[in-house]
Amino acid sequence: MIGIVLQPEPLNFNSDVREPGNKLLQRNQNITGKKLKNYWTKISYDLHAAYQGICAYTCMYILPPGSVDHFMPKTHYPDLAYEWNNYRLASPRVNQHKADSTDVIDPFNIQPGWFVLDFPSCLVFPGDGLPDLIKVQIEKTIKVLKLNDDDILVQERCDMMLMYADGEVQLGFLSRRYPFLALEIERQNIQDTVNKIFKKRTN
Repeated sequence: MIGIVLQPEPLNFNSDVREPGNKLLQRNQNITGKKLKNYWTKISYDLHAAYQGICAYTCMYILPPGSVDHFMPKTHYPDLAYEWNNYRLASPRVNQHKADSTDVIDPFNIQPGWFVLDFPSCLVFPGDGLPDLIKVQIEKTIKVLKLNDDDILVQERCDMMLMYADGEVQLGFLSRRYPFLALEIERQNIQDTVNKIFKKRTN
């Protein structure tokens, strides 16, 4: 995971999502998350475009529209269900993993070096030298989102690294579609050795 910046809400967000959503909340003050109307689906393509199709949690490109994750779960925080700044673009798969958890670090708050990748395993770990509290939060995030336990996610990272090692894709492509991979390649300065690293993995 890498830090992301909150993008401006779509021009139609207030009329299509916030206003009808807040009216619903005002009429039903004790409404539960499962009974909320999913007005947010009206801006799912806008959310995908705003964040260039990159899942906030895997840092991998997902096909539109992806899914709208309520960072603060709507089951616990219905008052935030219709607020743009509570939405994170997520792959449907990872959104299911996250579910109603509140143990995940907000991608808006992530700092450089908090999450790092091990090569050639392509597994995600906390960075070195972090305060214990931050390290524990990162470990919980990795566990909840199954960043290392979901074989499909791990395999996609490895497949892209193998393609990069073989010259099938360039660093610029990874920067656009797999920015976490690209940042880790540059941070670890393995541009010239990645081929050797991944040949060892496949041998």
